[in-house]
Amino acid sequence: MSAGLGGFIYQAVAGRVLGPRDYGEVASLVALYAVGMAINLILIVMLARFAAGLMAGGKPGAVRHIMARTSLYLAIPSLLFVIAIAALSPLIADFLHLESPVPVIWLGGALVFCWYMAVPRGALQGTQRFGGLSLNNGFELFMRMTALIVALALGLGVNGAVIALLVGAGAAGALGVWSLRQTLQLLPLAVPMRPMAKFALTATAGTLGVTLLWNVDVVLAKHYLDAHGAGIYGGLNKIGVIVYFGTLSVSQVLFPRVVEAVARQLHPGRMLLFSAGLIFVLGLGAIAVFGLVPWLVVAVLFGSAFSDAAGYVLPVTVIGLLLSLCNLMVQFFMAVHDRAFIPVLGAGCALEVALIAIFHATVGSVVASVLTSLLLLLLALIVRALLLMPRLRPEMVDADEATSAGPL
Repeated sequence: MSAGLGGFIYQAVAGRVLGPRDYGEVASLVALYAVGMAINLILIVMLARFAAGLMAGGKPGAVRHIMARTSLYLAIPSLLFVIAIAALSPLIADFLHLESPVPVIWLGGALVFCWYMAVPRGALQGTQRFGGLSLNNGFELFMRMTALIVALALGLGVNGAVIALLVGAGAAGALGVWSLRQTLQLLPLAVPMRPMAKFALTATAGTLGVTLLWNVDVVLAKHYLDAHGAGIYGGLNKIGVIVYFGTLSVSQVLFPRVVEAVARQLHPGRMLLFSAGLIFVLGLGAIAVFGLVPWLVVAVLFGSAFSDAAGYVLPVTVIGLLLSLCNLMVQFFMAVHDRAFIPVLGAGCALEVALIAIFHATVGSVVASVLTSLLLLLLALIVRALLLMPRLRPEMVDADEATSAGPL
């Protein structure tokens, strides 16, 4: 919840200071950051799943080993990415109608910090240190917000908003390493990395799919709508996502516990139902509050310049609830290493893009397209879960498979 609040204060400050036109640039860049952050989330899921299995098997020293190997594997791809993003920055800036390619270059650096931040976060989640994980999430966004205020006060504008992303990710990564200081002092135990690599496809598909669901709409809105409309939609997107981030901790807790439950031949169905019910109740509370005073929500978060957004606050809050429930289902499928959900999620992402590409004349058209696609996707994921439940087996989450193989 604190992470979601921090993120929205960041968005509110940027919107108020920069206004709809420049904030439209920031919103599109933050959306690209979130898409690139999919790698962060993929790494977290992979590390969390592997670490949970290692802890259940009494191998805490192996967590240090997988953290070190993952950090090493990231080095060269990160360097190549920064070089590539610098070369492509003019093209990206032209597509998004940015005034300068410089913020895109800063964005590349911020993403590298974001990816390295995933290493300690995955270990924290997998070892079920949820207090430290929650603190890390909140600290990142607190530092991001603080850096934003300083950067805007110095007149750095859009560049400053992106630099703030870099500062937040770097600070959270450092805190994560400090939070794991006891684990990092253990004698390292070498374990094969292939089981984690085998899970990469499932983790990539699930994480990238969910990330696209709540970011590709902002990028497409910036492309199709005028500058004012793109800024308004960028603000609406952030209002809807408050429900997603406000309930994200439910999914984070569910993931390692489902891995543990199935490995011990305990059925996780009740755990999934309880988590979904908790998200639904929290989401309804947000919908009730935001739906009663939409004008106040817009005024407090973004100011009078965003008054055109008030009429869409209720539907985007519903979108936030649907997104959170879709994410919960995807986390469950990834925890049990199910792959049949991948084409379902892919179809949902494709449907969202297609509907926006067809219906984008107004802000309301984009909102309706996203709402429709998420509702249909959630129904399809529920059907998949009902078909999967009777067939869950411990071997689906065995983190120690192929232990005789050498390290990857």
